[in-house]
Amino acid sequence: MTPSRSMSHRKRTANHPKIVVLGGGTGSFTLLQSLKKVTPHVTAIVNMIDDGGSTGVLRDEYGVLPPGDVRQCLVALSDEPEARGLFNYRFGAGAQTEALAGHSLGNLILAGLQLRYGFAEAVRVASRMLQVQGVVLPVTLGDHHLVLIDGTQKVTGQSNIGNYQIQGPTPRILLEPKAKANPEAVAAIQQADLVVIAPGLFFGSILPVLAPTGIGRALQTTTAKKVMVTNLMTKPGHTDGWHVADFVRTLERHIGPGTIDCVLYNNVDPPDELIERYAAEGERPVAHDAARFAGLTVQAIGDDLVAGSVVHHQDPHDTAIRRTLIRHDSERTVQLLLHIFRHD
Repeated sequence: MTPSRSMSHRKRTANHPKIVVLGGGTGSFTLLQSLKKVTPHVTAIVNMIDDGGSTGVLRDEYGVLPPGDVRQCLVALSDEPEARGLFNYRFGAGAQTEALAGHSLGNLILAGLQLRYGFAEAVRVASRMLQVQGVVLPVTLGDHHLVLIDGTQKVTGQSNIGNYQIQGPTPRILLEPKAKANPEAVAAIQQADLVVIAPGLFFGSILPVLAPTGIGRALQTTTAKKVMVTNLMTKPGHTDGWHVADFVRTLERHIGPGTIDCVLYNNVDPPDELIERYAAEGERPVAHDAARFAGLTVQAIGDDLVAGSVVHHQDPHDTAIRRTLIRHDSERTVQLLLHIFRHD
């Protein structure tokens, strides 16, 4: 646990804290959309190991770094509706557009900018195009691939790991070749008032953003309050039967015990009809019974975090992603995060 900041500093930053969000994908997207409404000082630190769909094709054909998760975070923090729609536009199949089928226009723009300017500058240029309110930082600027070590098994690639059935009790995530954290990402964590580890694919998005050398150390030494927002549902083959405490312990196994201060979790199950639909695919609400919190050194805060409206939209051209029906209530989650920040 890190020492609390001085009372005078807390008073100065209480209204507009510097908030860093670690993650990538849909979990970060919804959280960032709500955070930008409460403070202008939001930094999204994004994992860089996506190798599926449009991103995977661009990586293979042009050798660019993966733009997909960065694009989502840029769009989430954008205040320019027309540009947001442009970056999110995805091409469908057509006789004259087969090469573009499935590609997000935003991914193509970021890839083109990267080929001309390099990835870090490409993100800055895209941020200006989108009038981003905040900062988006790739967690590393090298070309790396995600690796899962499960006992004697080694699985390489985010897509392959997503389809893999974990067998052992203590799987580990790492990057190959070994990655060094983007210095700007490290500095953002060290200067933050609140660091949030977003919900998302735990072995595919969350642990990977913590894997580069320097991120764990930055989290251990920052004076920011550090909060993990736990997933609502388990993922078949990865987190079957998991309790909130299992997420915390696995996180600590990767970045060190006592690194986070608080875990925020949902303690009200979604409607039965939605649970039944998820159960058909092997997904269940993350368990939160009180007895299994024993032994944790972090503060655990439970609340009703499920969004009241169900998300049905699925872009028909976005065949690589299945949109979830059950989502975090991002507004409520942000309210609780601010409460945690302002009150020890």
